[in-house]
Amino acid sequence: MDYKNITVAGSGVLGSQIAYQTAFKGFKVAVYDISDDAISKAKDRIAKLKPRYQKDLGATTDEVESAYNRISFYSDLAQATADSDLVIEAVPEVVQIKTDFYKKLGQVAPKKTVFATNSSTLLPSQFAEATGRPEKFLALHFANEIWINNTAEIMKHPGTDPQVFQDVIDFAKAIGMVALPLHKEQPGYILNSLLVPFLEAAQFLLLNEVADVETIDKTWMIATGAPKGPFAILDVVGITTAYNIAKGKADAGDERFERLANFLKTEYIDKGRLGKATGEGFYTYPNPSYKNPGFLEG
Repeated sequence: MDYKNITVAGSGVLGSQIAYQTAFKGFKVAVYDISDDAISKAKDRIAKLKPRYQKDLGATTDEVESAYNRISFYSDLAQATADSDLVIEAVPEVVQIKTDFYKKLGQVAPKKTVFATNSSTLLPSQFAEATGRPEKFLALHFANEIWINNTAEIMKHPGTDPQVFQDVIDFAKAIGMVALPLHKEQPGYILNSLLVPFLEAAQFLLLNEVADVETIDKTWMIATGAPKGPFAILDVVGITTAYNIAKGKADAGDERFERLANFLKTEYIDKGRLGKATGEGFYTYPNPSYKNPGFLEG
Protein backbone atom coordinates (compact mmCIF):
# COMPACT_ATOMS: atom_id res chain seq x y z
CA MET A 1 0.00 0.00 0.00
CA ASP A 2 1.58 3.25 -1.15
CA TYR A 3 -1.32 5.62 -0.72
CA LYS A 4 -0.33 9.19 0.06
CA ASN A 5 -3.18 11.41 -1.17
CA ILE A 6 -6.67 10.66 0.07
CA THR A 7 -9.91 12.31 -1.02
CA VAL A 8 -13.01 12.21 1.18
CA ALA A 9 -16.17 12.96 -0.81
CA GLY A 10 -18.97 14.19 1.43
CA SER A 11 -18.27 16.27 4.52
CA GLY A 12 -21.11 15.34 6.83
CA VAL A 13 -20.56 14.07 10.37
CA LEU A 14 -18.72 10.87 9.46
CA GLY A 15 -17.06 12.21 6.32
CA SER A 16 -15.50 14.98 8.37
CA GLN A 17 -14.30 12.49 10.96
CA ILE A 18 -12.75 10.25 8.29
CA ALA A 19 -10.95 13.22 6.78
CA TYR A 20 -9.54 14.46 10.06
CA GLN A 21 -8.50 11.02 11.34
CA THR A 22 -6.71 10.34 8.06
CA ALA A 23 -4.91 13.69 8.23
CA PHE A 24 -4.09 13.13 11.91
CA LYS A 25 -2.23 9.98 10.89
CA GLY A 26 -0.10 11.89 8.43
CA PHE A 27 -1.87 11.60 5.08
CA LYS A 28 -2.59 14.50 2.78
CA VAL A 29 -6.38 14.84 2.54
CA ALA A 30 -8.69 16.59 0.10
CA VAL A 31 -12.29 17.11 1.21
CA TYR A 32 -14.91 17.46 -1.51
CA ASP A 33 -18.49 18.64 -1.21
CA ILE A 34 -21.06 19.99 -3.63
CA SER A 35 -21.02 23.71 -2.78
CA ASP A 36 -18.98 26.45 -1.16
CA ASP A 37 -21.57 26.60 1.62
CA ALA A 38 -21.12 22.89 2.34
CA ILE A 39 -17.35 23.38 2.36
CA SER A 40 -17.64 26.27 4.82
CA LYS A 41 -19.64 24.05 7.16
CA ALA A 42 -17.10 21.26 6.70
CA LYS A 43 -14.23 23.50 7.79
CA ASP A 44 -16.11 24.41 10.96
CA ARG A 45 -17.16 20.82 11.64
CA ILE A 46 -13.62 19.51 11.27
CA ALA A 47 -12.11 22.32 13.35
CA LYS A 48 -14.41 21.31 16.20
CA LEU A 49 -12.77 17.88 16.24
CA LYS A 50 -9.44 19.31 17.41
CA PRO A 51 -10.39 19.69 21.09
CA ARG A 52 -11.99 16.23 21.03
CA TYR A 53 -8.65 14.71 19.98
CA GLN A 54 -6.88 16.65 22.70
CA LYS A 55 -9.35 15.53 25.35
CA ASP A 56 -9.87 11.92 24.24
CA LEU A 57 -6.43 11.05 22.83
CA GLY A 58 -4.16 13.46 24.68
CA ALA A 59 -3.06 15.02 21.38
CA THR A 60 -0.97 18.17 21.57
CA THR A 61 -1.93 21.53 20.10
CA ASP A 62 0.77 21.11 17.46
CA GLU A 63 -0.53 17.67 16.48
CA VAL A 64 -4.14 18.77 16.02
CA GLU A 65 -3.17 21.93 14.13
CA SER A 66 -0.76 20.04 11.87
CA ALA A 67 -3.52 17.53 11.08
CA TYR A 68 -5.94 20.30 10.12
CA ASN A 69 -3.30 21.93 7.94
CA ARG A 70 -2.91 18.70 5.94
CA ILE A 71 -6.52 19.06 4.74
CA SER A 72 -7.54 21.03 1.66
CA PHE A 73 -11.12 21.75 0.61
CA TYR A 74 -12.78 21.70 -2.80
CA SER A 75 -16.20 22.11 -4.37
CA ASP A 76 -14.80 20.91 -7.71
CA LEU A 77 -14.55 17.11 -7.91
CA ALA A 78 -11.83 17.06 -10.58
CA GLN A 79 -9.60 19.31 -8.49
CA ALA A 80 -10.31 17.30 -5.33
CA THR A 81 -9.22 14.05 -6.99
CA ALA A 82 -6.44 15.32 -9.26
CA ASP A 83 -3.71 13.27 -7.53
CA SER A 84 -5.82 10.99 -5.37
CA ASP A 85 -4.72 7.45 -4.57
CA LEU A 86 -7.96 6.63 -2.75
CA VAL A 87 -11.38 8.27 -2.73
CA ILE A 88 -13.59 7.50 0.27
CA GLU A 89 -17.21 8.28 -0.59
CA ALA A 90 -19.46 9.44 2.25
CA VAL A 91 -22.36 11.01 0.35
CA PRO A 92 -26.01 10.55 1.44
CA GLU A 93 -27.38 7.02 1.75
CA VAL A 94 -29.53 7.30 -1.38
CA VAL A 95 -28.97 4.92 -4.30
CA GLN A 96 -29.47 7.48 -7.06
CA ILE A 97 -27.22 10.06 -5.42
CA LYS A 98 -24.43 7.52 -5.04
CA THR A 99 -24.88 6.17 -8.58
CA ASP A 100 -24.74 9.64 -10.11
CA PHE A 101 -21.71 10.50 -7.99
CA TYR A 102 -19.75 7.43 -9.11
CA LYS A 103 -20.50 8.05 -12.78
CA LYS A 104 -19.07 11.54 -12.42
CA LEU A 105 -16.16 10.41 -10.24
CA GLY A 106 -15.16 7.69 -12.71
CA GLN A 107 -14.84 10.30 -15.45
CA VAL A 108 -12.61 12.75 -13.57
CA ALA A 109 -10.45 10.68 -11.19
CA PRO A 110 -7.03 9.40 -12.34
CA LYS A 111 -6.83 5.81 -13.60
CA LYS A 112 -4.79 4.83 -10.53
CA THR A 113 -7.43 5.93 -8.04
CA VAL A 114 -9.19 3.34 -5.89
CA PHE A 115 -12.79 4.08 -4.84
CA ALA A 116 -14.28 3.04 -1.49
CA THR A 117 -17.83 3.57 -0.30
CA ASN A 118 -18.63 4.22 3.34
CA SER A 119 -22.27 3.24 2.74
CA SER A 120 -23.95 2.01 5.92
CA THR A 121 -26.39 -0.46 4.37
CA LEU A 122 -25.89 -0.61 0.59
CA LEU A 123 -23.69 -3.14 -1.20
CA PRO A 124 -20.65 -2.23 -3.32
CA SER A 125 -21.94 -4.43 -6.15
CA GLN A 126 -24.88 -2.01 -6.51
CA PHE A 127 -22.46 0.68 -7.73
CA ALA A 128 -19.51 -1.29 -9.12
CA GLU A 129 -20.41 -0.83 -12.78
CA ALA A 130 -21.22 2.87 -12.32
CA THR A 131 -17.64 3.47 -11.15
CA GLY A 132 -16.19 2.37 -14.50
CA ARG A 133 -13.47 0.51 -12.55
CA PRO A 134 -15.19 -2.28 -10.58
CA GLU A 135 -11.89 -4.03 -9.86
CA LYS A 136 -10.74 -0.92 -7.94
CA PHE A 137 -13.93 -0.53 -5.92
CA LEU A 138 -15.01 -1.87 -2.53
CA ALA A 139 -16.58 -0.79 0.76
CA LEU A 140 -14.77 0.79 3.71
CA HIS A 141 -17.09 1.41 6.63
CA PHE A 142 -16.36 3.30 9.84
CA ALA A 143 -18.19 3.70 13.12
CA ASN A 144 -19.14 7.12 14.41
CA GLU A 145 -16.58 8.90 16.62
CA ILE A 146 -13.92 7.16 14.57
CA TRP A 147 -10.98 8.21 16.75
CA ILE A 148 -12.43 6.23 19.70
CA ASN A 149 -14.64 3.60 18.04
CA ASN A 150 -11.87 2.68 15.64
CA THR A 151 -13.37 -0.12 13.58
CA ALA A 152 -12.93 -0.27 9.82
CA GLU A 153 -14.93 -2.92 8.00
CA ILE A 154 -13.48 -3.64 4.55
CA MET A 155 -15.92 -5.48 2.29
CA LYS A 156 -15.17 -6.55 -1.26
CA HIS A 157 -17.60 -7.45 -4.01
CA PRO A 158 -17.00 -10.38 -6.39
CA GLY A 159 -15.10 -8.20 -8.87
CA THR A 160 -12.73 -6.46 -6.42
CA ASP A 161 -9.05 -7.03 -7.17
CA PRO A 162 -7.54 -9.00 -4.24
CA GLN A 163 -4.55 -6.63 -4.12
CA VAL A 164 -6.89 -3.61 -3.84
CA PHE A 165 -8.68 -5.39 -1.00
CA GLN A 166 -5.38 -5.94 0.84
CA ASP A 167 -4.19 -2.39 0.16
CA VAL A 168 -7.31 -0.91 1.74
CA ILE A 169 -6.93 -3.23 4.74
CA ASP A 170 -3.38 -1.89 5.13
CA PHE A 171 -4.60 1.69 4.73
CA ALA A 172 -7.21 1.18 7.47
CA LYS A 173 -4.48 0.01 9.82
CA ALA A 174 -2.28 2.97 8.83
CA ILE A 175 -4.94 5.44 10.01
CA GLY A 176 -5.27 3.75 13.39
CA MET A 177 -8.21 1.47 12.74
CA VAL A 178 -8.77 -2.15 13.68
CA ALA A 179 -9.21 -3.61 10.20
CA LEU A 180 -12.08 -6.08 9.89
CA PRO A 181 -12.08 -7.85 6.49
CA LEU A 182 -15.40 -9.14 5.10
CA HIS A 183 -14.93 -11.69 2.34
CA LYS A 184 -18.59 -11.82 1.27
CA GLU A 185 -21.06 -8.99 0.71
CA GLN A 186 -23.46 -8.43 3.57
CA PRO A 187 -25.96 -5.54 3.76
CA GLY A 188 -24.97 -3.57 6.84
CA TYR A 189 -21.60 -5.32 7.21
CA ILE A 190 -21.13 -6.73 10.73
CA LEU A 191 -21.77 -3.59 12.79
CA ASN A 192 -24.95 -2.41 11.11
CA SER A 193 -26.33 -5.92 10.70
CA LEU A 194 -26.48 -5.80 14.49
CA LEU A 195 -27.07 -2.09 15.07
CA VAL A 196 -29.70 -1.08 12.49
CA PRO A 197 -32.40 -3.60 13.59
CA PHE A 198 -31.79 -2.52 17.19
CA LEU A 199 -32.22 1.17 16.36
CA GLU A 200 -35.25 0.48 14.20
CA ALA A 201 -36.90 -1.49 16.99
CA ALA A 202 -36.49 1.53 19.28
CA GLN A 203 -37.91 3.90 16.66
CA PHE A 204 -41.01 1.73 16.20
CA LEU A 205 -41.55 1.63 19.95
CA LEU A 206 -41.63 5.44 19.87
CA LEU A 207 -43.68 5.67 16.66
CA ASN A 208 -46.29 3.26 18.04
CA GLU A 209 -46.45 5.25 21.30
CA VAL A 210 -45.38 2.29 23.41
CA ALA A 211 -43.04 4.51 25.43
CA ASP A 212 -41.19 7.81 25.17
CA VAL A 213 -37.54 8.38 24.21
CA GLU A 214 -36.18 8.58 27.75
CA THR A 215 -38.05 5.49 28.96
CA ILE A 216 -36.82 3.40 26.03
CA ASP A 217 -33.22 4.52 26.51
CA LYS A 218 -33.41 4.12 30.27
CA THR A 219 -34.67 0.54 29.87
CA TRP A 220 -31.75 -0.40 27.62
CA MET A 221 -29.13 1.34 29.75
CA ILE A 222 -30.27 -0.19 33.04
CA ALA A 223 -30.84 -3.69 31.69
CA THR A 224 -27.57 -3.98 29.76
CA GLY A 225 -25.21 -1.53 31.44
CA ALA A 226 -24.75 0.31 28.15
CA PRO A 227 -23.58 3.95 28.40
CA LYS A 228 -26.11 5.09 25.77
CA GLY A 229 -29.57 4.02 24.72
CA PRO A 230 -30.72 3.72 21.10
CA PHE A 231 -31.94 7.30 20.78
CA ALA A 232 -28.69 8.70 22.18
CA ILE A 233 -26.90 6.57 19.57
CA LEU A 234 -29.23 7.85 16.83
CA ASP A 235 -28.38 11.43 17.79
CA VAL A 236 -24.69 10.66 17.23
CA VAL A 237 -25.32 8.82 13.95
CA GLY A 238 -27.60 11.63 12.76
CA ILE A 239 -31.35 11.48 12.22
CA THR A 240 -30.92 12.17 8.51
CA THR A 241 -29.14 8.82 8.17
CA ALA A 242 -31.96 7.05 10.01
CA TYR A 243 -34.46 8.79 7.74
CA ASN A 244 -32.61 7.81 4.56
CA ILE A 245 -32.53 4.16 5.64
CA ALA A 246 -36.25 4.22 6.48
CA LYS A 247 -37.07 6.03 3.23
CA GLY A 248 -35.18 3.44 1.22
CA LYS A 249 -37.24 0.64 2.76
CA ALA A 250 -40.42 2.68 2.30
CA ASP A 251 -39.63 3.16 -1.38
CA ALA A 252 -39.21 -0.61 -1.66
CA GLY A 253 -42.85 -0.96 -0.57
CA ASP A 254 -42.71 -1.42 3.21
CA GLU A 255 -45.64 0.58 4.65
CA ARG A 256 -44.26 0.41 8.22
CA PHE A 257 -41.13 2.23 7.14
CA GLU A 258 -43.18 4.75 5.17
CA ARG A 259 -44.83 5.73 8.46
CA LEU A 260 -41.45 5.88 10.19
CA ALA A 261 -39.85 7.97 7.44
CA ASN A 262 -42.74 10.45 7.53
CA PHE A 263 -42.50 10.67 11.32
CA LEU A 264 -38.76 11.37 11.27
CA LYS A 265 -39.16 13.97 8.54
CA THR A 266 -42.04 15.94 10.05
CA GLU A 267 -41.08 15.72 13.73
CA TYR A 268 -37.31 16.05 13.46
CA ILE A 269 -35.75 16.85 10.08
CA ASP A 270 -38.23 19.56 9.05
CA LYS A 271 -37.71 21.19 12.45
CA GLY A 272 -33.92 21.17 12.14
CA ARG A 273 -33.56 18.56 14.88
CA LEU A 274 -30.93 16.44 13.17
CA GLY A 275 -29.05 15.08 16.19
CA LYS A 276 -26.04 15.95 18.27
CA ALA A 277 -24.31 17.83 15.43
CA THR A 278 -27.09 20.47 15.34
CA GLY A 279 -27.55 20.70 19.11
CA GLU A 280 -30.91 18.97 19.16
CA GLY A 281 -32.35 15.65 18.07
CA PHE A 282 -34.06 13.23 20.39
CA TYR A 283 -32.13 15.02 23.15
CA THR A 284 -30.84 18.57 23.56
CA TYR A 285 -27.08 19.20 23.64
CA PRO A 286 -24.50 19.80 25.07
CA ASN A 287 -26.24 18.50 28.21
CA PRO A 288 -28.60 15.66 27.22
CA SER A 289 -30.86 14.39 29.97
CA TYR A 290 -29.50 10.83 29.76
CA LYS A 291 -26.25 12.15 31.25
CA ASN A 292 -28.00 13.75 34.23
CA PRO A 293 -27.35 12.26 37.67
CA GLY A 294 -30.39 10.23 38.60
CA PHE A 295 -31.50 9.56 35.01
CA LEU A 296 -31.33 5.81 35.62
CA GLU A 297 -33.16 5.97 38.92
CA GLY A 298 -36.84 5.09 39.24
